[in-house]
Amino acid sequence: MIMRPNPADDTPETPLTPEQERVLVKFRRFSSASMIIMFVGIIAVLGVVSYRMLKPQPIGTGQVTAMLPAGAKVVSTAVSGDVLVVTLDVSGALEVRTFDVRTLAPGATLRFATQPEGVR
Repeated sequence: MIMRPNPADDTPETPLTPEQERVLVKFRRFSSASMIIMFVGIIAVLGVVSYRMLKPQPIGTGQVTAMLPAGAKVVSTAVSGDVLVVTLDVSGALEVRTFDVRTLAPGATLRFATQPEGVR
């Protein structure tokens, strides 16, 4: 372990002049005000971020027309979380389409087809 001398032991304590005391008090006051302003700013930023994250998102309004293939029939619909699932019968083949519930934007399409006999 390395022993280092304490720097306070090397310099004698000299009292501060009144001018130096005033400067020191002024510096402490300004740095305290600066820290308070910075703290309030950080709290404000965190408050805005948490407000935007926690506020409920509006559900899309208006009318949306989803174009289906000719001869398609809706077999069933279901909602799970934020996804609307529509099952279609398209000329005897099943097709599943998903939509975002909030915006009604189309998502994935899953088509089912029969496999020819003898092919595995």
